[in-house]
Amino acid sequence: MENIEDYPEHSDYMGATAGRVANRIGGAWFSFDGMEYPLNANFEGRHMLHGGARGTSDQVWQLLAHDDDMIAFGLALADGEMGFPGAMWIEAQFACLAPATLRVLYRATTDAPTPVNLAHHTYWRLDDTDDIARHVLTVDADRYVTVNDDMIPTGTAPVDGTPLDFRRGRALPGEGLLDHNLCLSDRRVELRDVARLRSEVSGVEMVLATTEPGLQVYDGAKLNTQVPGLGGRTYRAHAGVALEAQVWPDAVNRPDFPDSILRPGETYEQTTTFTFTKG
Repeated sequence: MENIEDYPEHSDYMGATAGRVANRIGGAWFSFDGMEYPLNANFEGRHMLHGGARGTSDQVWQLLAHDDDMIAFGLALADGEMGFPGAMWIEAQFACLAPATLRVLYRATTDAPTPVNLAHHTYWRLDDTDDIARHVLTVDADRYVTVNDDMIPTGTAPVDGTPLDFRRGRALPGEGLLDHNLCLSDRRVELRDVARLRSEVSGVEMVLATTEPGLQVYDGAKLNTQVPGLGGRTYRAHAGVALEAQVWPDAVNRPDFPDSILRPGETYEQTTTFTFTKG
């Protein structure tokens, strides 16, 4: 966006840090240690999306440090904010590494057990066209999170024989809405390459590496900004694809999904990198 004032109503989470719990929490509710926690229902009037109406993407962060190649921000979340237990401190660092890598680091601590799942929500388009046509996406995932009509998880299934099998590369956009979480692992692991995005127009390729167990892929089918973007451009359907490294959605309500609970004395840490080359 050209104007910061346009972000709250028109950004569609462009470049945002979604949290304290990214993606959806079914029923805007969870229970933990015998306690029930009703949450802010900002999605379809009955579920939570990206931490609620005042999630991490809707707040002004503190500037902590910066130099020529790095900038770091901090954000304090109050106990009970959007219904979540625990006062939380979050730090986000964005660094440019030679020769052409963007590194995103997230850290968080809490004074009470609470779910946390932060996600970097940039939309990517690797050429100067208006959409992601002639982009090819490859993702190293053999399962995906199945969802109901409200996009709330119901389990997992193999990608074999489905439009969500990106293991050998698949052209974007495909048929129908693509807004699914691909399962990379069952837990947070060491940083590894998990996805590649390539524009057949420009020849630019981006490799995504992450520590996270899931990758939400959203093809921007519902983008329709009503204000000018950077350089006066408008963003319409499929203007970019969001590749959001994260824990699987609604994990706090599913014991069969990777653990998303952060406890006092622990530090949540996520690293995701985006490395660019041109063939």
